[in-house]
Amino acid sequence: MRIENCVPMIALCLLLCGCGKQTAEPAADLRSVYQEMSGCEMTAEVTCEQSGLEWSATLHGTYVPGGESTVEVLEPLELAGVRAVIREDGWTLEYGDLCLDAGTLTEEAVSPATALARIMYALREGWLLEQNDESREGVPCTRLALDQTGASDTDIVTTVWLRQADGTPFLGEIAVDGETILTVRFTAFGFCDTITDNS
Repeated sequence: MRIENCVPMIALCLLLCGCGKQTAEPAADLRSVYQEMSGCEMTAEVTCEQSGLEWSATLHGTYVPGGESTVEVLEPLELAGVRAVIREDGWTLEYGDLCLDAGTLTEEAVSPATALARIMYALREGWLLEQNDESREGVPCTRLALDQTGASDTDIVTTVWLRQADGTPFLGEIAVDGETILTVRFTAFGFCDTITDNS
């Protein structure tokens, strides 16, 4: 085969190699703002999908790396005002004048109350397993799958869809041993005092 006949094929291969949709920013850049933040505030619809334990609520939370994070129930109304205070060594539930010790907080603890803090922690510290561009509900996103497996053999993967427009979270999922346990849909998010309504 003459070399000039090979040139069009080589050019075609190079073009095809460049056709895969690439993420606008590397994962390290997307996550750096979360790794460097002093804190954030968010509102989200959290759904528990574990068989027999279906549960859904609207939560408002604050996350402070290494400090005290909080989450408060906004809906359903019968649970409105219930508040969880999450620290590195444990967490408590509060309602009015009541304060209940909810026990120690291990790396394997997965619950609706800790879902928002867990997703923020995953963005900061999780081991990146996968990254790709993917639209969800018509919103262009970058999908990050992050390993949060702790000291036990429990396989915990947190998947977050970040809006390509501004890097804020749109959706999140927490899976334990391959089963999606919690789904989170963010309706508002901001770093420190700048919260943006995304509903």
